Amino acid sequence: MSELRIFYKENGRIKIAKTMDILRDVELAELLWIDLNDVTVEVESELEQFLKIYIQEEEEMEEIEMSSRYIETEDSIVANSNFLLESFEEETVSFIMKNNILVTVRNQQLPSFNETVRKMFANPRNYPSGYFVLVALLETRVENDADMIEDMTREVTTLSNRLKDDDDVSDDILIAIKELQEKTMLIRENIVDRSRVCSNMLRCELFPVEARAKLSIIIKDINSLFEHTRFSFDRLEYLQDTFLGLVNIQQNKIIKIFTIVSVIFLPPTLIASMYGMNFVHMPELQWQYGYLFAGGLMILTVVFILVYFKLKKWL
Repeated sequence: MSELRIFYKENGRIKIAKTMDILRDVELAELLWIDLNDVTVEVESELEQFLKIYIQEEEEMEEIEMSSRYIETEDSIVANSNFLLESFEEETVSFIMKNNILVTVRNQQLPSFNETVRKMFANPRNYPSGYFVLVALLETRVENDADMIEDMTREVTTLSNRLKDDDDVSDDILIAIKELQEKTMLIRENIVDRSRVCSNMLRCELFPVEARAKLSIIIKDINSLFEHTRFSFDRLEYLQDTFLGLVNIQQNKIIKIFTIVSVIFLPPTLIASMYGMNFVHMPELQWQYGYLFAGGLMILTVVFILVYFKLKKWL
């Protein structure tokens, strides 16, 4: 859904407008944040002319090279960072800082943005310029990343509790492990991306000292998330090894059953084969109890093998 939001200060309070007309009535120094969510090319062009900035195309925003994801000039900063949706799809957001005004360009609804707006209206004095809004957006995104990691940790624990013995082995568990591994890798990639962007901003002289102090805290939080993702990935690898081990145990049990059945029926098969020969001189052919003798001999060999296996604890 297309949406334009312009945040500006008036008498120490933060207000919001949803049309470009407000730019003619508000002084440049009073503007804080202009949020473009899937707006038209005309709106972007008008804003480019007003602020003397360049809004990247979607293909440029999604470039993986660091030279495309972070650009710094004498009076502006352009940073592109990936935000994960609840479906674990990536949405690239472009941050443009110029004249203490933050411009964000995106194409999806992101919870981090709505949460930041609530923070702004709750305590307007904490946001004297767009730099502090940018830091708040990154901070909120890191908090959401932490929540996603916690949710995944609970999923891993639930999955681990399902694997108690080899009877619980099923294909859907292996698929679930694979999906969690992919999600963990996605979160880790996004955290790395956010760490690189924050590190570059921390070295930027345009950032106010107070904002840089908050960026340092965010980087520490990001580093702690690295450890959590590494732990989750290690748990998933251990869970995968456990699953494969239980599969081997299950297969060994099946092979063991087939082996025992084969051994049990081997002597009766041998006896039946002997008495199935068509030789002329076979003493038992004319014996009245030959059939019962052969059948009893077969049963006796089966019982003997079962007892032997039982004593050896192979059954």
